[in-house]
Amino acid sequence: MDKHHYAIIDIGSNTVRLVIYLRNKSGRFKEVENVKAVARLRNYLEDTGELNEDGIQNLLKILKSFKEVTDSYQLDQLVCVATATIRQSTNQEEIIARVEEQIGYNMIILSEREEAYYGYLAVVNSTSITDGVTIDIGGGSTEVTYFENRKIQYSHSFPFGALTLKNMFVKGEVPTEHEMKKLSGYLKDQFESLPWLKGRQVPLIGIGGSARNLAQVDQSLKEYPLAGLHQYSIKDHDIQFIKQYLMTLNFKKLQKVEGLSKDRADIILPAIEVFDSLYDIVGAKSFVLSRKGLRDGVFNEQLTTDFGISIFPNVIEESFNELASDFDINYKHVLKATDIAMKITNELQEHGDGDFSFTEEDVSLLKRGAFVYNLGGYIDSESSSQHTFYLLANRTIDGLFHKDRLKVALIASFKSKSIFKQFAHPYKHWFLKDEKKKLRLLGAITKFSFSLDSTRRGIVEDIRVDVQKEELHMQVYCNQESLPEEYQVEKQKKHLEKAIKRNVHVCFQPYEG
Repeated sequence: MDKHHYAIIDIGSNTVRLVIYLRNKSGRFKEVENVKAVARLRNYLEDTGELNEDGIQNLLKILKSFKEVTDSYQLDQLVCVATATIRQSTNQEEIIARVEEQIGYNMIILSEREEAYYGYLAVVNSTSITDGVTIDIGGGSTEVTYFENRKIQYSHSFPFGALTLKNMFVKGEVPTEHEMKKLSGYLKDQFESLPWLKGRQVPLIGIGGSARNLAQVDQSLKEYPLAGLHQYSIKDHDIQFIKQYLMTLNFKKLQKVEGLSKDRADIILPAIEVFDSLYDIVGAKSFVLSRKGLRDGVFNEQLTTDFGISIFPNVIEESFNELASDFDINYKHVLKATDIAMKITNELQEHGDGDFSFTEEDVSLLKRGAFVYNLGGYIDSESSSQHTFYLLANRTIDGLFHKDRLKVALIASFKSKSIFKQFAHPYKHWFLKDEKKKLRLLGAITKFSFSLDSTRRGIVEDIRVDVQKEELHMQVYCNQESLPEEYQVEKQKKHLEKAIKRNVHVCFQPYEG
C-alpha cells in the first residue's frame, strides 16, 4: 500500500513546530515527525506593530530547515498556519509574500476565533469530557472556550500570552512575589470580563507547551508511575504547590527543573499564574492536560474533510478501534467472549443473592477489558500478560483518564491473582480494597469467558448459573461438540473460584434452541 503523509506547520509567537502524520491502513493518522524550533517571534514585534527584519529572517531560517524535512516526504498535503504574532503584525502581507517566495509555503493566518475553535475541536476529539473550559496560552495570545455536550458555546482570544505577560510584569528572569501579585490581579480582571467563565464548575483543559510543562513537573515531583501526559489530571492545590516551589528557585536552578523545558524557564511562572487564576474563576473541578491542541484541530478540520471527519461521535470507541487495527484483534472472537462475560455477570447478579453486584461502570470496564484481552500476544504469546499490561497502562488511549486506562489494563492482562497483585502493586494507593477485588473479579470473568471460546468457533449459545453458599454450578449450552472448551475451562476455572470464593462446577450440554 502506498504511504500517505500529511504535514502541518504551526508558527506560534514562542515556537514554530512541524508535525508530519502518516495515514495507516485503517485510515487513521499517526504522528511520525515532530520538529520544534524556539523562535520567540513576539520579541521581534516593534512598537509600531511591525515584525522587524531580524524576526522575519529568523522565521525564514526556521522554515527553510523545515522545508528540508518536508521535501524528504511525498506529501499529500501541507498546511502552514500562523497565530498571534503574525496576526498582529502590521506587515503580515509582506511576511506571507516572502514565505511563499523564498520557501514555497502558503501561510494561512488564523483568526482569533479560528485559533480558539481549533483548540476546542482537538479537545472534544481526543477526550471524553462533555462539558469544559479550554485554555491555550501561547506566547502572544490566550484562547479560552466553553463547551457543553461537546458543542462550543463561547470563545474568546485575549491579546496576551506567556511572553507578553512576562514582558509586561516581570523585570528580571524570575518574577518576584510582588510582580506575581500584580499579574494575578490583572488576570482576574481580564477573566472576570467574560461572564460566561465564572463558576462553571467543569474541568479546565490546558492546551500547549506551558500546560504540558506544568503537568510534566507535577509528574516528576510525584514520581508518577504511568507514562503519558494526555488527560493527566491535577487539582488546584497541585498547581499552587508547583507555583510556590518554582518561586523559591533562582533562574539557574529553574532551568534544571525536571519536566520543565529550558526554553520555557523564564515564562513558566506567568503561564502557571494564568492557569491558577482561571481555575479559580471557573471554580474548576480539575486541571486536565490535553496533548492535542491547535495543530490537531487544524488537522481534523483541514486535512481530514475528505474522510468525513469533524467531531468524532465516540472518542473511546475510535481509540479501541485503533487498538484493534494496530494489534490485529479478532473481532469475532472478542465479541463472542464479551457476550459470554456479560451472560456470566448477569447470571451472577440475578442469582447471587446480593453477593454480586455490577455497576454500569463495571459493565463498561468489563467490555473494554475483554475487547483488548491478551492484546500483548501480538508481541509474544509466552509473555502476553506482561506485554498486555505494559502496553495498555502506558499507551495514550484517547477518551480514557489515566486511572481508567489502568483499570482496563489490569482486567485485560489478568492471568492469576499473584500476577494481578504484581501489576497493581505500584498503584496500591490508587484503589480501595473493594475496588481491587472488583477489578480482579472482572479480570477472572474475562479470562474464564475467553476459555469458553478457546477454539474461536463461537459454540456457546447460553449460560445458566446457580449460586450456592460454597459452590457455583454453571450450565453451558453449546451448538457443537465442546471437548476442547471443557479442557480449557478445567484449567482456568481456579482463577474464577478464587475471585468468587466458591468451587465452580461446569456442566456442558447440547443446545437445543
